[in-house]
Amino acid sequence: MDNIVIFGAPGSGKGTYSTALVKEFGYNHISTGDVLRAEIKAGTKLGKIVKGYIDQGQLIPDEHMIDILAGVYDSMLDGPGVIFDGFPRTIVQAKALKDMLQERGEKITITINLNVSEDVLMERLLRRAKIEGRADDNEETIKKRFKVYYNQTYPLIEWFKNEGVLSEFTFKGDTNLIIKEIIEKVASL
Repeated sequence: MDNIVIFGAPGSGKGTYSTALVKEFGYNHISTGDVLRAEIKAGTKLGKIVKGYIDQGQLIPDEHMIDILAGVYDSMLDGPGVIFDGFPRTIVQAKALKDMLQERGEKITITINLNVSEDVLMERLLRRAKIEGRADDNEETIKKRFKVYYNQTYPLIEWFKNEGVLSEFTFKGDTNLIIKEIIEKVASL
């Protein structure tokens, strides 16, 4: 089974490219944001714990995140693979994901890193905020999100490179071209 991690800065297109892979290959898609909202809505024990952290404006501890993702992952074992979108965000989380997969006799097949210039990212996020009416996504907030990404998530590039699973794709103005390149790379696995 393919286990694909897709990551990049906020606004890099993780959801767009994940959707393209789901359409092309029939993969299951785990979006951490969607998963957390579903756990809370379902009122599960973990959902109540997660809601407590979110209501207090705190990050969800890694052990809760990996427990939630493990449960979702285990429900998706019948497909050709799984895309992890929005997880891991730190090296600690990457190690936890690696361990969780190894416990199931699986491994990370490929990591897709999306490189997009900060100017393009800012433009995309401000446009998305306007379309979705998200007042919290202003330029100042977005810059803070970039800082968190570069401090916490960017170091994953080197970690995944050392694991031998890193593939990088640089946006040069044409989303369809990147989709084609990613599909070709995944098809060659």
